[in-house]
Amino acid sequence: MEQCAEMGIIGLGVMGENLALNIESRGYTVAGFDLSEAKRASFTLATQGKRAVVAASTAEFIAALKLPRKILIMVPAGKAVDAVIESLRPHLTAGDILIDGGNTLFTDTERRIQALEGTGLHFIGSGVSGGEEGALKGPSLMPGGDEAAWPEVKPILQAIAARTESGDICCDWIGGGGSGHFVKMVHNGIEYGDMQMITEAYWLMERLLGFSTDEMADVFEEWNKGDLDSYLIGITANILRRRDERTGLPLVQVILDTAGQKGTGKWTSQVAFDLGSPAQTIAEAVFARMLSAIKEERVRASQVLSGPVAAFQGDKAVFLEAIRQALYCSKICSYAQGFQLLRAADEVHHWQLRLGPIASLWRAGCIIRARFLDRICAAFDRDPGLPNLLLDPFFTEVMNRGQAAWRTVVSSAIQNGIPVPAMTSALTYFDSYRSERLPANLLQAQRDCFGAHTYERVDAPRGQFFHTDW
Repeated sequence: MEQCAEMGIIGLGVMGENLALNIESRGYTVAGFDLSEAKRASFTLATQGKRAVVAASTAEFIAALKLPRKILIMVPAGKAVDAVIESLRPHLTAGDILIDGGNTLFTDTERRIQALEGTGLHFIGSGVSGGEEGALKGPSLMPGGDEAAWPEVKPILQAIAARTESGDICCDWIGGGGSGHFVKMVHNGIEYGDMQMITEAYWLMERLLGFSTDEMADVFEEWNKGDLDSYLIGITANILRRRDERTGLPLVQVILDTAGQKGTGKWTSQVAFDLGSPAQTIAEAVFARMLSAIKEERVRASQVLSGPVAAFQGDKAVFLEAIRQALYCSKICSYAQGFQLLRAADEVHHWQLRLGPIASLWRAGCIIRARFLDRICAAFDRDPGLPNLLLDPFFTEVMNRGQAAWRTVVSSAIQNGIPVPAMTSALTYFDSYRSERLPANLLQAQRDCFGAHTYERVDAPRGQFFHTDW
């Protein structure tokens, strides 16, 4: 087979196939391979008349690629990626490049880079965000790993990436090791928080204000014209308008209230624990999905555990605006935690992450794309060493202005028995972060009392420890 393809893709599911079509549409020839005969047939049909090669075997796939070979792996994260790498290695030569585009745990990427050291093969772990549509029309790409390979793949990856309205490309080199997949993991953690907060705003409108799905769709559409303008707010409005073909009811009302997850939010929370970086709102969003999954227990609990009957008294328009401000402030805290986590990871791994450019990569193509990412980019442009978004003058002003409404919403939800875990957690994070003093002095005294863990004193230099014989 003639060596004609500039990029090969292994894994021809929806994401792999759409990325292949995207690559081909930018003027490149692409080769595809999958162990599934059905997926190969689908790819053959989708690429008919296009610059594409469908390989029937690994050897045939390798033979179709120009040197140095550039291979994008789009199979489920984990053992499948390792299996693909092992199947390819006997056929590869020095200079060839492997790119893992799945939702891979960053430590797996670092393990694979180390395993390929000395072989002459290059490995890149790239975050890919945007779902099926993004893969086809332009995703946000976050490549990291072996930087020597970046010049070879940069033209193709930047050609297929999303672009902002101003033409900025949402693909750039992140750093070494597993940094690309780490950044994508944090992106997904922020996404978990975003989605949970939006559902809480929806739940308050339905359970407390008594809005219909069409009324809520109108609200989200209006919000999408202002500070909350984002992909997730936009699709929420569309979701609330959709009717179920079988029953005629709003489709959202016939969907079972149990949420799934694929692990990236959990990984973000676990890594936050490991690094000692507070990311409680992201973790709370993960716990909310877990709690939703125990549906049968919740049904049983609802029959024996009592709580207040939700009843709103007041001006609905005023409270609706308060919900908007609560959602915006909570969202800022979730992003602040995500970028705080990126900074904490960089201090350990020395990837030299550039937080402003990372925020820029998320302005188009990805799931958390939003208008206020421009504000985040501007914040890090003003101060690249900014330790927390809440300390940027713009965000400080937003939080100070919106917190009264935010507190009203959270307290009203609690008084009426409506769970808003992400909004509540975000508010607690804000209050803790702005507190000069916290009750951890008592906690540390307790630790010293039962375990002789020692403590620092307010009247002694930091780093000097004391113990009391309690």
